[in-house]
Amino acid sequence: MNKKTYSMRYTAGQPAERIAPPAALLHVGQALSPGEPLPVQQRLRVLVWNIFKQQRADWQSVLRIFGRDAHLVLLQEAQATPELVQFATANYMAADQVPAFMLPLHPSGVMTLAAAHPTYCCPLLEREPLLRLAKSALITAYPLPDNQMLMVVNVHAVNFSFGIDVYSKQLGPIGDQVMHHKGPVILAGDFNAWSRQRINALYRFAREMGLREVHFTDDYRRKAFGRPLDFVFYRGMNVAEAAVLVTRASDHNPLLVEFSAD
Repeated sequence: MNKKTYSMRYTAGQPAERIAPPAALLHVGQALSPGEPLPVQQRLRVLVWNIFKQQRADWQSVLRIFGRDAHLVLLQEAQATPELVQFATANYMAADQVPAFMLPLHPSGVMTLAAAHPTYCCPLLEREPLLRLAKSALITAYPLPDNQMLMVVNVHAVNFSFGIDVYSKQLGPIGDQVMHHKGPVILAGDFNAWSRQRINALYRFAREMGLREVHFTDDYRRKAFGRPLDFVFYRGMNVAEAAVLVTRASDHNPLLVEFSAD
């Protein structure tokens, strides 16, 4: 793994911590710290949102209202501004971000906010072949009260590329870990699946991993060329409720999904 790939962890009352990639993948890791489980009772609540670098007003209100009871918040294009970091550390046990590229003051990339500390944290980067900007993904794992380990994959897929070679290349390292994981899995984010080739590659990947897609009755997801960009896939759980929340606080609408035990 590229030594320049790392994640940043934000925790209340602690300085920001730079987290190196894991020495071993989750399924072969030794003596992982068990940590406290996610405080899940009957349902696991997950919010997924490309937050558009917090460039629009009311982003914090949307997070506060719709993410207040979430156990996990998966953000894409999250800029590590003092406002977002303060919100994350005040409302969640840990926030882990993969800096994909540096804006004038703060890095931007995927960020996963969680109601428990992850026992595993694996950052991934893939560079856009045309613009040479990086897109990030983050694989984290959390204990559940039933002693299973939940794998969570937060993805912002490459956007500008010819064909699907780089697109599929970005999914490859994710698949290596999802395939071997024995517990439940959530794979979600902005997959930029705006072409038939891309969405076919994404669905093929999901099938190979044994993942199911979350479907939305009132589907107000952001679309490009008639195809949705944001997805939630899962394994080892059931979908209890799923909704798309309409807002002007970003150029993407948040996805809110509640899972129940399989």
